[in-house]
Amino acid sequence: MTTPDDRPDEATLDFLRSAFPAEWREPVLGHDGVAAWEAENRVTLPEPYRTFIAEIGNGSGLGPPEDEGLQPLGWLPECWPGTGPRRPGEQFPLEEAWVREEDETIDAYDPRVDAVFNHGSVVRGAEDGPSFWLLVTTGPRRGEVWMVSDVGAVPTPTAEARRFDGWVRHWHAGNDSLA
Repeated sequence: MTTPDDRPDEATLDFLRSAFPAEWREPVLGHDGVAAWEAENRVTLPEPYRTFIAEIGNGSGLGPPEDEGLQPLGWLPECWPGTGPRRPGEQFPLEEAWVREEDETIDAYDPRVDAVFNHGSVVRGAEDGPSFWLLVTTGPRRGEVWMVSDVGAVPTPTAEARRFDGWVRHWHAGNDSLA
């Protein structure tokens, strides 16, 4: 079993190269560029995403988030709600799905909302407007892809699709949305 710190094998990297045609990829950051971003944000990005942006492409106009494609590292979709400063090195606040409508302890100014959107993750893209794909960068769910929206946050529903490469595989195979 691989962990979010294991460098991906060549088969995984070959798949990621094939899933994102070169003409749609943004320029790579290189390992030095990734390391500089990580130092500035006090976090180590999970694999295989880390190697993807260093060696294959830092985002793509074609990608799993259909609205604007796969966002380059540090970029936000145009429809991002602007809930506060992004802090990828802070602790991701959830360990399980959170449906805000079912949480009677929350109000409109609850700090947990800001934390779910901004702590311990990088934004991978938008889907259907106010829903966003995040890659968790800290905590027990590190390395997983989650969807956050105004109604809550959930990890992808299948274990295989929770890792960045599994999420891309699901999209590339033409499967329906993971939300």
